[in-house]
Amino acid sequence: MNVLIDASYRAEDIEALPIRQLCLHTLAMQEAPTDTEVSLTFVTDEEIQRLNKEYRDLDRPTDVLSFECDGLDYDGILGLDYVLEDAEDGDDVFCLGDIVIAPDVATRQTQEFGTDFQEEVELLVVHGLLHLCGYDHIDPEDAELMKAREQEVLSAWREGHETLL
Repeated sequence: MNVLIDASYRAEDIEALPIRQLCLHTLAMQEAPTDTEVSLTFVTDEEIQRLNKEYRDLDRPTDVLSFECDGLDYDGILGLDYVLEDAEDGDDVFCLGDIVIAPDVATRQTQEFGTDFQEEVELLVVHGLLHLCGYDHIDPEDAELMKAREQEVLSAWREGHETLL
């Protein structure tokens, strides 16, 4: 699995966090194929607002956006079946997608939710990855499934990385 991280915005804060390891942990829990690739980019409020406006027609900053790349066919939320639809000859990488995170929004949310910066970014990383894996929160039932899975992934992560918190 390959995790590409662009932390040019707030690099010092982001590079101090185990983002790559959390992504690998989450993808392993989702049983993603070994040739999976995902990218994460950390951006300003202005940039995420621009993307939110362009792709969701919402003219405000948000905390995380997910953009699926290669085709993903799944049989229910918990039984994902990954399919390479757009791979070219000899291309052995499954580009799951791109995640864009606004660390300044995450910072503001720490006050709202009583978390710290690391906890908030970890939640956004897992949330974004789960979106790429087919989870959503449009209706209440799906939202409950997604929230439960986020908690499962984060609990398992934190149990194995208690010294990092």
